[in-house]
Amino acid sequence: MENQLDKIRGIADYQFGKNVGEKLFPENVTFELSKRTGRIRFINLNGERIATLRPTDGLFSLSIKAAKHLVENIPTAKGFVMLQNTVSKYIAEGGDAFAVHIVQVDDEIHAKDEVVIIDEDRQLLAVGRAILSAPEIRAFKTGVAVKVRHGTISKI
Repeated sequence: MENQLDKIRGIADYQFGKNVGEKLFPENVTFELSKRTGRIRFINLNGERIATLRPTDGLFSLSIKAAKHLVENIPTAKGFVMLQNTVSKYIAEGGDAFAVHIVQVDDEIHAKDEVVIIDEDRQLLAVGRAILSAPEIRAFKTGVAVKVRHGTISKI
């Protein structure tokens, strides 16, 4: 168990910045293993999934709960994309983020990276996957920059 916790914390440190793993994954997290491979697949906290360890690249896909924790408690974390407040509702409902609406992007973001989308007031809007790298996002004025996976407002 301790070895697994160290492993996921190390991955989080690599993906989101130094010392993020310990803050994001406390001692009481539980793991669901893949039935086929026996490797860590899901990380749960108090019975709720907070992250999925992607088998394709070995990095995390975050839940809204985990992203909220990052935004509120770990301001030094990397992997943030800031959008104009005018498109906040659309993004929070699960709409994709277009390059023209992005105000700020972390320099370390590459295409296919997991990102946390916030508005100009640092309020969490969504989590998703970058389609473009940080330099491309800054250079392009058209097209989808981030494919949103989960918005904070669920459409029912």
